[in-house]
Amino acid sequence: MRDHFEIRDHDAAGRIGRLEVPRAGVTVETPALLPVVNPNVLTVEPRRLAEEFGAEMLITNSYIIRSTDRIRDRVLEEGLHDFLGFDGAIMTDSGSFQLAEYGDIDVTTEEIIEFQRRIGSDVATPVDVPTPPDVDRERAERELETTKRALADAEAAETGEMLVNAPVQGSTFPDLREGAGRHASATDLDVFPVGAMVPLLNSYRYAEVVEAVRAAKRGLDPDAPVHLFGAGHPMMLALAVAAGCDLFDSAAYALMARDGRYLTVSGTEHLEEMEYFPCSCPVCAAHTPAELRELDGNDGDTEQLLAEHNLHVTFEELRRVKAAIRSGNLLQLVDRRARGHPAMLDGLRTLLDHADELERTDPASKDAFFYTSHESARRPEVRRHHDRLSRLAVPDRLLLTESDAPSNHDYDAVWRVKPPFGPFPRALSETYPLTAEVPERVDGAAQVAAAEGVASLADANPETEITLGHDDWVPRAVDAVPERVETENLRHLGR
Repeated sequence: MRDHFEIRDHDAAGRIGRLEVPRAGVTVETPALLPVVNPNVLTVEPRRLAEEFGAEMLITNSYIIRSTDRIRDRVLEEGLHDFLGFDGAIMTDSGSFQLAEYGDIDVTTEEIIEFQRRIGSDVATPVDVPTPPDVDRERAERELETTKRALADAEAAETGEMLVNAPVQGSTFPDLREGAGRHASATDLDVFPVGAMVPLLNSYRYAEVVEAVRAAKRGLDPDAPVHLFGAGHPMMLALAVAAGCDLFDSAAYALMARDGRYLTVSGTEHLEEMEYFPCSCPVCAAHTPAELRELDGNDGDTEQLLAEHNLHVTFEELRRVKAAIRSGNLLQLVDRRARGHPAMLDGLRTLLDHADELERTDPASKDAFFYTSHESARRPEVRRHHDRLSRLAVPDRLLLTESDAPSNHDYDAVWRVKPPFGPFPRALSETYPLTAEVPERVDGAAQVAAAEGVASLADANPETEITLGHDDWVPRAVDAVPERVETENLRHLGR
């Protein structure tokens, strides 16, 4: 049990939690965004990150500080918090990113952990090896062993109250990620970043990001706080949280502003091509795109203001994600975001491939279930209902129907059928998720899911005579109904 992380609410694999950071003397609510602060170039002052945007935690690079003569001694003398002017929690990276980019760095885990302790970091990082996607398995295994040695060195270091990251590597091999998660969980380390995600994120390979996260989560303890390294685009936060991530670090707000890119929850726009701002943050409310493009140094800095917008929209989305978890409609938010980009839809579909894993932490009761797309038929609530059908008492002769119960019948009981859930006793009509809002014109995916529910009921009760009255289901849904179940198309009755 990791006593520094407390989970308060669940929805799918997403959660609202409280991460205690003892050295900073603060508790950070998760999901949390850690803006990346370049110690050499402060695009947005860290004090403003807390006061204007609500940042409770940020991340900076201890390797850059250590390697830069003009700031190293100052940070050692003042301490990291005073140097940056930030009272919240500060995580520091170790140089692993530089290792991935340039192939070698002149520091060991022992040295960089000690340096992070000396400058006052609250959460330190060892020198792991961020193995990129698509490498051969031999390289992934070799570099994973190097990362394991780094974790051992971090465990042996003198850290005091400083928390320490245990990165989970493994490239694009799910079994290696799962094994790495299991190994990291067995250490005494504290926070568990899923590493080497930037190449996948930059190329919008969200399905593979989800696979990597879910694989790592299978190995990690359920109460392990999980950090998705390099993730911070607002369009994918809901998906990543639903997959089980708690912490994110974003340099995107500054890097994209430098290139004139404007972040939204459905993608990235180019400032030079925009005529209107769809956002009402302070930057967008005070400027048109043309005005922002034409700013000079006297009136304000275009890059800085664009970075501020990017931060506003990202923090706003994170608050929206938290609200969705609290109200139990996180997957509905992910579904909406998935309509903004095909790669997001791939990510959602991959996430729902793991509905059995999501179901373990998904609450049994929520406020509402809206059926809004084919993907809704694969949600954990549907799987849970099918699994629980075997618990219900079933009579000898049973009618399942989408219509009202007939006034004259010779069945022992009449149950309702509601796509995508399938059959249930009418007495359960007002219980979640059977209170779901479903379109009058349901699609084939919902009908197939309902048919699978009928099959689950029939399998659990082989002696029961079952008749199904369906509202003109598509052929593949009818085919999913067991042959021993008699079927009637309600639209053809009386013709």
